[in-house]
Amino acid sequence: MNIAPSRRCCSSFPAGRRHPVGRHPNDVPVSTWPNSPEVGAYPADVVREQRRLDRATDLVLIFPVYWWSMPALLKGWIDRGFVNGWAFEVSPTSGLRPRLQALTTHLLPIAGADSGAYERHGYEKALRAQIEHGIVDYCGSRRGATEFIYESEQES
Repeated sequence: MNIAPSRRCCSSFPAGRRHPVGRHPNDVPVSTWPNSPEVGAYPADVVREQRRLDRATDLVLIFPVYWWSMPALLKGWIDRGFVNGWAFEVSPTSGLRPRLQALTTHLLPIAGADSGAYERHGYEKALRAQIEHGIVDYCGSRRGATEFIYESEQES
């Protein structure tokens, strides 16, 4: 696997702590939460993750591409934490108000196929629309680097 792009991206950030997503169980469906814009209405593990992101300047999502998107564990982490009242606000009077303007989000999707396959089938365009526009832009985060790592299953 060619990890040079991820090293280049991450080397520009100051040394800090890593917080793997896999440590947080996705056991509380969003539909069971109170319909409240207050962050305190969410489970403690969700509030901890939101506080970590409140202190961060950059969020780097490094993930294997599963079915032209991110894995369910990462999507679940986003679904649980990037919620109305914290990542954005939606109300009948003010409409959509993104709230993550202080955060820059970088994406490093790791793809098994080559760039030609992604181009021919529109996979990269679809993934970018879903994640960059559908999540990053919706929440008001700045778009950072997005660099696909292609042919990850090939020997270097």
